[in-house]
Amino acid sequence: MIAGGSEGVGAEFARLLADAGIDLVLIARKPGPLEDTAADCRARGVEVRTISADLTDPAAVHRVLAECAGLEVGLLIYNAGANTCSEEFLDGELADFDKVLRLNIDTMLTLVQHFGRPMRERRSGGILLVGSMAGYLGSARHTVYGGVKAFGRIFAESLWLELRDHGVDVLELVLGVTRTPAMERAGLNFDVPGLRVADPADVAREGLERLPHGPVHVAGGNAEDVARRNDPDRAKVVLGAHRFVQKLIGQA
Repeated sequence: MIAGGSEGVGAEFARLLADAGIDLVLIARKPGPLEDTAADCRARGVEVRTISADLTDPAAVHRVLAECAGLEVGLLIYNAGANTCSEEFLDGELADFDKVLRLNIDTMLTLVQHFGRPMRERRSGGILLVGSMAGYLGSARHTVYGGVKAFGRIFAESLWLELRDHGVDVLELVLGVTRTPAMERAGLNFDVPGLRVADPADVAREGLERLPHGPVHVAGGNAEDVARRNDPDRAKVVLGAHRFVQKLIGQA
């Protein structure tokens, strides 16, 4: 099961798993790209079930569970974690920030617990949560998003501890800047000197390869940058990253 499986890294996960002969459930908000990816995977010889759902909506989450009742899910990939409200905190609406919380925390926890319990009983399975380097430091317009991504990493580490002796692999795959359709639509400047840009197919392959070696893997060669973000001088780290991000989004 891939939540956020219609394009970008999620679609690449789907193709890699289809090539390995694994049947799929793909969940995404946009039906067009979702069906395109499903058709691609079916052409590779596997069965694909699609569910078009907005995972910020609690009712949609329960619909996903109902449509998958009785289905044995051996691998859950939670790739649905976008920043759906990119406003400065005092300028945004709490209802919009609530959607960020639901998508990145509530829905993720619901799916992980629902499908993780049978994995533990079978003593077999995998849970791969896609995270972000945004979870390692504060940044403007990421007041809530950065916080939920930090939560996701700590949650993955804790879940890995709880399940490591029960045959269930847990990994948080931490992404940096990746050339996905969503990032391209956001108009990011991929040509900033020193910027490391990952390819979605490479990131997905890295994630599946590292799944047995949790709890956290930083993708795309960004491990040193993440290590620098752990510097105890938080003002230096946050301001330095902020200046770099301004170049990335074309405001410097």
